Amino acid sequence: MAFANRPTPVGSAIFLSFFFLLICLLALTVLRRFLTLRATPAYILLPVYLALVLPASVVLLVPVDLASSTREGNPPKGIWLPDRAVLVLWRITYWLIFVLTWIILPILGEFVDSGYRDPRNRLIYSLRSNARYHATVLACGVVGLIYVSIQNGFEFSSIRALVMALAYVWGLILAIYLMGHGLVSIPRTFWRQANNADSLRRLQVHALKVHDRLTDAITNLEELEAKLRELQRRKTGSAAAFEDWIDELAEYSDHSESQAHPLRPAGPVNVPAVITERYMADLSRRLQRARHQKARFVSEWHHLVQSAARYQAILNSSASQKLDFNQLRSDGLASPMQSTLVTPYMRYHIYVHILPAIRLLLAAVCAGASFCVVWSELIKTIAPRYSIISLSLVPRPDDQGQVGFGGQVLSALWLLYMCSAALKGVHDAQVWGNRALVRRNTYGESACWYAGQVARLTVPLSYNFVTFLPGDIHRGTIFYHFLGQYIDLTPLGKGFDYFFPVLVLFPVCATMFNLYGRIKKALGLSMVEDDDGDADGMPGEYGTGGWREGRALIERELNGLGSLGIASGVSPATSVAGTSDVPPVRRGARGHRTPPAAGSSRRPAVPLATSSDSDSDENVFQSFAHRVRNTFETASTPRWLQGDFSGLRPPRWMSGESGGQGPPSRGGGGFLNQLFGGRSTQGYSRL
Repeated sequence: MAFANRPTPVGSAIFLSFFFLLICLLALTVLRRFLTLRATPAYILLPVYLALVLPASVVLLVPVDLASSTREGNPPKGIWLPDRAVLVLWRITYWLIFVLTWIILPILGEFVDSGYRDPRNRLIYSLRSNARYHATVLACGVVGLIYVSIQNGFEFSSIRALVMALAYVWGLILAIYLMGHGLVSIPRTFWRQANNADSLRRLQVHALKVHDRLTDAITNLEELEAKLRELQRRKTGSAAAFEDWIDELAEYSDHSESQAHPLRPAGPVNVPAVITERYMADLSRRLQRARHQKARFVSEWHHLVQSAARYQAILNSSASQKLDFNQLRSDGLASPMQSTLVTPYMRYHIYVHILPAIRLLLAAVCAGASFCVVWSELIKTIAPRYSIISLSLVPRPDDQGQVGFGGQVLSALWLLYMCSAALKGVHDAQVWGNRALVRRNTYGESACWYAGQVARLTVPLSYNFVTFLPGDIHRGTIFYHFLGQYIDLTPLGKGFDYFFPVLVLFPVCATMFNLYGRIKKALGLSMVEDDDGDADGMPGEYGTGGWREGRALIERELNGLGSLGIASGVSPATSVAGTSDVPPVRRGARGHRTPPAAGSSRRPAVPLATSSDSDSDENVFQSFAHRVRNTFETASTPRWLQGDFSGLRPPRWMSGESGGQGPPSRGGGGFLNQLFGGRSTQGYSRL
């Protein structure tokens, strides 16, 4: 009879199987959003898909581990599994993530980005590129192995502990820094999106940067395609041996678009006299990157123009209190509220009153959650019983430390928010070179890299989350027996998880007080995608004329007069403002923005529909101050104050240029970049 009353995990297993299937479907949806499933090879789809499913299953496995390990002597109150089953799941998940992160995805990314036609040459190139990075890691590991072997003896458990500790420490350093940035960025994003006028102004400021990058991307692609056309004209010599390769590269080029495009290479096309396989691989690699970089900024520019048109339509609807998005092109970027069930009057109240209120509420909730995470990181080493996250999971002492179903749901939400904050930091940071996620057109190497980052950050954040709980609870989990005890075994990991996360205050304060923007202004660097120059949340170029130039660019694109020839498909009736009398922004040979001549900056005929442009109630003193401010705003800023140092050419050893006629060096950053398997990232570092 006692055996009959014994609880069984059958219901929990069915529940977990259902949610795991749901995770697989969601991962497939995310993969379909950024990759074309039919056109992407299976050897890319499968590892990237596993790198999304396995970290998401960790978010589901941690609550199950908490409920399973705290049920001793008590009836289970949540979803639980036997200890042996949880251990097997942890082993499978962890080692699959480890192999994907450190071996498969890096090799696969370089394999896709190699530029060679032969799979054997691709594999050799990939192994050689990753060998430099792994050789450095192996050298550090050998030093650590000698120290651990002297202290604990040369055993297999010591080697495994060292490998797990090194991977955990490196992942935790990266995860804590990125999570600290995301804990501030997520609530700030919701807060800023609650104001439609400020959101439009930020889009106008950001339009200049996106337009410049798109122009540079198009110019770079034109130069490379000009080299390809020059190679096609050569029918004799060394180029004849690569005729099929050249024709294959030319098939992916849209010559009709490039011939109709106004941008052209400024100087002569330099092609070496002797064409080698290495040169062809380098040209193929650069063409692939340039094409995907152009697709990235075309998509970003198109989305920015569509968003600006929607925000302006919302602002213009304040007079009639009717909002209609029918004039926007229905290509997936139009409003989701475009339905016959929602009247224009109802749509106006939704976008003007309801959605801003919801965003403010989400900003407050996320700000509170960020405070709880930071507080728990700081207090867990001093007084772990006062950790807010710990109190939310085990609120009452009479539960004997048992985590129920409600605690499992909260733990999954806490862990999901921490991982989302870290991924937000990955998205905002710009130290990853040209890697980016593009809707339905993501580069294969970028997809492998981002999937690797998702897998790399999840496990350290998950174990860091478990340490928020009291010591008797987190030391009793299967996760601790599998990973934590090996981390504590080594001097590198012992106590590291308790003291290092205190440094989360540095990225939190740096993001909160806009340290990145101040460094960017002081050194001319672009470290983090932050368009705000002040800590109060106003755009950094507010009042300097930058937003006016951005508004002119957006307006010309909406009217079909854009200099890039990328039609956004939006009717001019929903334009940002009538800017027919605003001169176009002049560009240099390489697409850099130059300020308009003095006296050519004029305000558009139709003012921006914001309260700041209204001057009907100004008195004499306010009018005088307004005119003085406009005098300084419309003044032309010297190019050297804008950070334009195009006239200063760095030395050849800094720019990575080769002295001969051969292909340029792959690293672009010298010996250190080649040592770490770097790619041509225009001066950025690869982590």
